[in-house]
Amino acid sequence: MRRRITIAILAVVVGTLVLTVAGSVLLVRRAAITSAENQIVSETQAIGAIMSADPAFIERSQADVLRQVGAFDRLTVVGLDPAGAVSAVPAPLTVALMDVPALDRGRAVAGNVGNVVFVAQPLSLTLRQRLRLTQTLPVRDVPVLVVTRHIRSPFNGLDYFLLVAGVVLVAGLVVAAVLARRISAPLERAVAATRQMAAGNLAATVPVARRDYPELAELAAAINTLGETLSRSQNLERQFLLSVSHELRTPLTSIRGYADAVAEGATDDVAGAVAIVGAEARRLERLVQDLLDLARLQASQFSLHTQRVDCGALARATAEGFSPEAGAAGLVLRGAAGEGLWADADPDRLRQILANLVENACKFATEVVEVGAARVGPWVALWVADDGPGIAPDDLPHVFERHFTSDRLPARKTGAGLGLAIVAELAGAMGATVAAESPVAAGHGARMVLWLRAEDAAGGPLGAAAAPEALPGTPSPESGESAPGTAGDGADGPGPTSALPLRPPA
Repeated sequence: MRRRITIAILAVVVGTLVLTVAGSVLLVRRAAITSAENQIVSETQAIGAIMSADPAFIERSQADVLRQVGAFDRLTVVGLDPAGAVSAVPAPLTVALMDVPALDRGRAVAGNVGNVVFVAQPLSLTLRQRLRLTQTLPVRDVPVLVVTRHIRSPFNGLDYFLLVAGVVLVAGLVVAAVLARRISAPLERAVAATRQMAAGNLAATVPVARRDYPELAELAAAINTLGETLSRSQNLERQFLLSVSHELRTPLTSIRGYADAVAEGATDDVAGAVAIVGAEARRLERLVQDLLDLARLQASQFSLHTQRVDCGALARATAEGFSPEAGAAGLVLRGAAGEGLWADADPDRLRQILANLVENACKFATEVVEVGAARVGPWVALWVADDGPGIAPDDLPHVFERHFTSDRLPARKTGAGLGLAIVAELAGAMGATVAAESPVAAGHGARMVLWLRAEDAAGGPLGAAAAPEALPGTPSPESGESAPGTAGDGADGPGPTSALPLRPPA
C-alpha cells in the first residue's frame, strides 16, 4: 500500500511538472512572439520612413549596419503587382502569409513562421523614387519592405529547469514516503487487530499514535469499541447460556426424580409427585415459549393487531390477574390506574408486556408490587414498580438487553429471565418506548415505564396541552401532598412509588 501511495503521489508531481512546463513554454513562446512582433513593427515603420525619404538607402552599406543593430535576419524589398501577386518573398515566408488586401490598403502585415517573426510594410514612393530603388522591380508594382527576425527559443533555460524539476521530484518523493507511512501504518495496525478479532482474540486493540490523522484515529477507536462490544456480547451470551442451562436443568432434574420415584413406587404421594411434574413441565414450556418469542420478535415473524385500548382498565385487569401468584409469594399486588387512558396498541401484546414486567418485579419486591397507568402530557404511561433493592446505575442502560443478567439480590426464581428482553422487542414493534428507573423510594425500588401516545376514545390523538396526572402515591406538584392510590387491593398500604416523577421520553 505504501508503494502504491508513493507512486501515486509522485505521478501527480510529475504530471503537474509536465503540465506546468508545457503551459509555461507555450505562454513564454506566445509572449516572445507578440513582443517581437510589436517591436519589429515599430522598427519597420521607422525604416520605411527613412526609405521613403531616400530609396537608395536599402542598397547602401547602412543597410548592413541596420541589420546588425536591429538584429534582423533579412531586410528586403519585394513587389506587389496590381493582380495581387507578391514576388521574391524571402524564405521561410510564403506568399500565403501575406495579407494582400491589407497591403493594398497600405497597412503593415505582421506574423510569424515558427520562431521567425516578419513584418511587411508598403512603401509610399514616387515613380522616380521607385526607379532609383531597383532596376529589377517593375514600375507598376508597389514596393513592400519585408523585415524578418529570429526569436530566441524558450528552451534556452533547460538546464535550470532540469535542476528545479529534480529538486521538486526529490521533495515529492520525501513527502510521498512520509504521507504513505502516516496513512498506511494505522491501517496496517487496524488490519492486524481485526484479524486477531476474527481469530477469536476479542481483547485485541488498535494502538493509536499521537501523530495519527484524526480520521484514522477515529477508525481505530471505532474498531476498539467494536471489540469491546463484541467481547461484552460474548460474555453476556455465555452468561445467558449458563442461565438458560440452569433453568432447564432444574425442572428436568425435578421431573426425572419424581418420575423415577413414581415408576419405582418409592413415594406414597403419587398425586403430589404428578402435580410437581406437571408444574415443572409448565415451567419448561414457559421457558421454551419465551425463547421462541424472542426468536420471532428479532426475526419480525409476528403480527400486530393494533386497536384503541383502555390502558387503565388493562393495568387493573393485569393487577387482578396476578394477585393470587403474588399472594403465594407473600407480596401485595395493587393497581393504581386512572380512567379513560386510551392509546393505540395490540391489547394481547400489551398484556404480555405488563405480565412480563409484573413477573420481573415479583422477583425482587420485598412487600409490594404496583401496576399503574397515568396520563402525562401527550403520553400514556404504564408502569410496574417494586420496593426491592433497586438497580445499580451501571445496569440501568442494559436491563432490557437479551443476555443481560443482574446481580441484584435477593431475587425469587420466577419465570425464565427473558421477560425484559421480550418487553423491549414488543415495545419497539408497537412504536412505544420503555425505560427503567431506580431508585424510586428511599434509595431503593425500581420502576419500569412503558410510554404510548395518548389518543381519545373516538380515534384522534390528544394534544400535548392536557395536564399530566399525578403519579399515585407521589406528592402533587401543586400541593406537595401525595395523591391517593386508586383501584386494586392494598391501595392504602405501603407502596414502592415515591416523589420521583414520570419523565416522558424526549
